[in-house]
Amino acid sequence: MYVHLDRAGGHTGGYDEFVADVTEAAARAMARPELKGEVPVAVLCDNARDADLIPSSMNDFARYGGIYRPVSLHYVPAISVERLHIAGVVQPGRPAKVSVRARLYNPGALRVDVQILVRIFSPAGSLVRTFPSRMPAWDGERELAVVDVPVPELWSPSKPSLYRCEVVLTSAHGSTTLSERFGIRYFEFLAHGPFKLNGERLMLRGTQREEDHAGLGAAMPEDLIRAEMKLIKEMGANFIRLGHYQQSRTVLDLCDELGLLVWEEIPWGRGGLGGERYQRQTMDMLHSMIDQHFNHPSIILWGLGNESDQPGDFPDYSKEKIAAFIRQLNDQAHALDPGRKTALRRCDFASQIADVYSPSIWAGWYHGPYTGYRESLRREMAKVERFLHMEWGADSHARRHSEDTDRFLAKVVAGDTSDPHGIDFLLACGQENPSVTGDWSENYAAICSTGTSKNSRTCPIWPVPPSGYSRILQRRCALKTRCRK
Repeated sequence: MYVHLDRAGGHTGGYDEFVADVTEAAARAMARPELKGEVPVAVLCDNARDADLIPSSMNDFARYGGIYRPVSLHYVPAISVERLHIAGVVQPGRPAKVSVRARLYNPGALRVDVQILVRIFSPAGSLVRTFPSRMPAWDGERELAVVDVPVPELWSPSKPSLYRCEVVLTSAHGSTTLSERFGIRYFEFLAHGPFKLNGERLMLRGTQREEDHAGLGAAMPEDLIRAEMKLIKEMGANFIRLGHYQQSRTVLDLCDELGLLVWEEIPWGRGGLGGERYQRQTMDMLHSMIDQHFNHPSIILWGLGNESDQPGDFPDYSKEKIAAFIRQLNDQAHALDPGRKTALRRCDFASQIADVYSPSIWAGWYHGPYTGYRESLRREMAKVERFLHMEWGADSHARRHSEDTDRFLAKVVAGDTSDPHGIDFLLACGQENPSVTGDWSENYAAICSTGTSKNSRTCPIWPVPPSGYSRILQRRCALKTRCRK
């Protein structure tokens, strides 16, 4: 970042927020008579591939250049609040305890007393508690208050109740106010069991989102982001995976407001593991994600990586080194945020490190018939303590449809399995590997995403028909009366 001709700061990351202090550079620019009091600012963005940095070009998401999130200019006094971290601890039947911690912006290392006023507001906007205090300026993070909430309004997908914390800091250099929303809730992933939120079992249903849109790339305006998130909620989701990188605060704010539980992850995956600079940047991005999104009650999982087992970028490939680095990330995440769980997708030799693991199955797409999903899921679930399946189904081209797929369904349901390849070949839509030789139709993607075991007592295609597309199939199904309506 440049203020006139002075470099005022820089950042390596691409997805996390960053702040550049332009105080001194702006003062120098203001002193130049030829600028006539106007201060030009320029930002140089570079998304060129650097093998020493993540993300790898082997990943299947676009790496755009340019600024595609909001930029703002803030004035703050020489000493002010830089970051608030608010954590609620809930024990059933007892008051919730809300801890408020803060970090200062104090580049001059000023040693002055500051007055602090902490105020907590209920979801309805009424004042819950006030904590005034006076203390010397501090380094690092410090706890400002611990608030008891006798009867907390718990945050959940059905009732996303949001409290608000306001901190006012006043010193001889001026006064600033920082306000953050937060939620009170508790959750657990039972070993070899279900997920529970606020003590009640909850089936996680959702989708994955990448910050990308036709004609816009990652530069989505806020009204489009809001419309997209509302559609996700309206389709019945209560969960979303933000793949495969930290997303904008707008997205997380909407997840808080709409009641969407979140898995958010860093953009490390595929290519292998680089050297010291590579690893330092990966850990820095994990730190930034947790530091910046700590207060969002929607987040329950910090993702440590996606398909980190795939080599390709470096001549040295070591499963032991990758697993050791994942262990470092896992320890860092728990040190920064003891209240949430860590998650990892597809790195089988490190499947026991993170709290929650998601394997790669994709039956009926990359391998095998989609009707093998039930057996595959049961097999994978038995391998780890906490299992959460994040990716399945098939890919497709928008608006591409296949009548052959429909006729094939009627043929299989009617019992015609005379093809010499056998029933498994037919149940893969007559393709050895649909991701390579298939028609990539929306029809097959819908079928593959909802297939079940060929040993099912009900219809082998639709054990519990979903809405929409399944109704079309039922009208063409030779044994439609056997489908569960």
